[in-house]
Amino acid sequence: MNESHIVKEIREALAVLSLPEKAEFFPRFFKTGKGEYGEGDLFLGVKVPDQRSVAKEYYSKINLEELSELLSSEYHEHRLTALFMLISKFEKTKDPAIKNEAVTFYLSHLPYINNWDLVDSSCYKILGRYAFENQKEEILRKLSESEEMWHKRIAVVGTMHYVKKGVFHLTKEFVTRNLTHSHDLMHKANGWLLREMGQKNEAELLAYLNLYYKEMPRTCLRYAIEKLDENLRQDYLKGRV
Repeated sequence: MNESHIVKEIREALAVLSLPEKAEFFPRFFKTGKGEYGEGDLFLGVKVPDQRSVAKEYYSKINLEELSELLSSEYHEHRLTALFMLISKFEKTKDPAIKNEAVTFYLSHLPYINNWDLVDSSCYKILGRYAFENQKEEILRKLSESEEMWHKRIAVVGTMHYVKKGVFHLTKEFVTRNLTHSHDLMHKANGWLLREMGQKNEAELLAYLNLYYKEMPRTCLRYAIEKLDENLRQDYLKGRV
């Protein structure tokens, strides 16, 4: 398939912003070695603020078919920039049909949303918000039940929109379902969302911790209790609660 003019322009804009030292650093940071979670991912070496600038310039000029070209790229920055543009398209329209299209597009491109930054910067702004505003939490629940780790992370981080609105049942459901998942990236996501829940309502966090903290992986627990009073934090770490 021939590359569209707008995609070529975006690729060139990102290439100009490439920094050799970042291109060398990012593959190590995002664990792209054999057997690691980002195995085989390629990087141009473009900083996130620069990607956001490119996305801001082009999001209104690119259609979803062209965005698909960019999001299916082997280069990480192409995919993240595409997601930034999709977020802008979703957030800046009041048309329900356009929002529906953006959600369908996101769900049909899940294989390319395959690293923690791609997940974390996009899922709650699109899927989480859409599920909350349209009472469609089954979208997130289905992902939480998937065997694919990135789907599970999309589900739990997707509940961030619910947490911001003071609604916690989905976060607790998904964290509990995947509490003892085999990968540290899930423990971090679970702990992060529990911490955010605690920031909104500490009593909710403490009630949850009292049920589950002794079986939580250490990483999850440390993330979850990070903002608590130091004495209480130590009580949880030492199993005194």
